[in-house]
This record gives sequence, structure tokens and C-alpha cells, in this order.
Amino acid sequence: MILFDLDGTLVDTAHDLAYALNLQRLRHGLVELSLEVIRPYASHGSKGLLAVGFDLTVDDADFAEMRDEYLAIYDQVLTRQPILFDGIAELLISLEAKHIPWGVVTNKPRRFTQPLMHSIGLLARAACVVSGDDAPRPKPYPDTLLMACKQVDVNPAQCWYVGDAERDIQAGKAAGMRTVVALYGYLAETDQPAAWGADRMINKPLDFLGLI
Repeated sequence: MILFDLDGTLVDTAHDLAYALNLQRLRHGLVELSLEVIRPYASHGSKGLLAVGFDLTVDDADFAEMRDEYLAIYDQVLTRQPILFDGIAELLISLEAKHIPWGVVTNKPRRFTQPLMHSIGLLARAACVVSGDDAPRPKPYPDTLLMACKQVDVNPAQCWYVGDAERDIQAGKAAGMRTVVALYGYLAETDQPAAWGADRMINKPLDFLGLI
């Protein structure tokens, strides 16, 4: 089975994540940030987005309130402009033609994952869709990845996990899977994917076909 992270690996959601963040900044009297500034943080959830948007950390007193406000805004715009990364549609068709099941394991909460996957026509095609709040511990812990294997009855050793963040590789390795870094995803200039210990790195989705 092939498992994918969602934001920054399977789907380019940066436009909608950034749109929600800029709406929130406008509410607080701040100017909009460019997509280029926000994009590297798009795989890091509300924690990363509030860090770049408001210089907030989880230790700040108003972090929880600001996080809830951001998520409420994002809830209204999350299906505004999600697009598959170039090559993902062809990759999924190829996997399905080879009868290789594929699924999604994301730290995104289920309240966002399900409508997003439905909006791009992938919810019914995926063998499993596991969200960050489906288990007590999201990535970098292996819990959600192991949950996906259990749902499809596949041995983790027979799985690949593809992601664009270090925690994806950490979770995949902890679950006993082979891991792949999606270099086309939301990597920041400070990221060092070569040091993450993944089995492979790919520059575009269709490169994955050469690994299986």
C-alpha cells in the first residue's frame, strides 16, 4: 500500500490555507502576506501558520483563541481552490491499474480532511483516510499510520509513506514503513530533507513509479 500525507504531498492546499490566514490578518488590522511567504509553513498546521502570520507560539496566552479563530475561517474556505499536484492524478490512476491500494494519513483534523478529499473526488477512491485526531497521538508518532494499515489489513513493512515534512519521515520509520520525501512539497529553505533518513526522495509525483 502507498500512503500519502495530504497537504503538500497529495494536494496543493497552500492557496486556501494562505487565504484563510490573510483573512484573519485583515481582521486584526494587518496587511496580507504573499503566498510565497506563507507556502513553506503550509504543512505545519495552525501552529506553523500562526507563527508566520502572527509570530505566535503555543506558549503564548492567546494562541488557543487565535487558533480557533483561524480554524473557523479555514472551515469556510477549505474547498475554495484545492488542486492536485502535477502528476498526482496520473500516479493514482497508475497505482489503481496495478491494483495497489493507496490512502491518506494526515495530521489535518477530520472535520477538514473529509470535505477536502470529497471536493477533489478522492474520498471514495482511497483505501483509507486517517486524520490527525483519529488517534491519541498524530505524527511524528506512528499511531495513525498503523491505524491505516489495520484498516486495509496490510503489513506496515509492505507500505510506503510519502510526505513533505520531517515528522512524516519520522512517523513512517517508526511504523516500520519505507519512506519517501516529496521534494515538490512545502519545504522551507531551512529544511534539510537529506538528513531526515528517508529511503528515497522524489522531485515530482511520477518519480514514485520508478520505486515500485
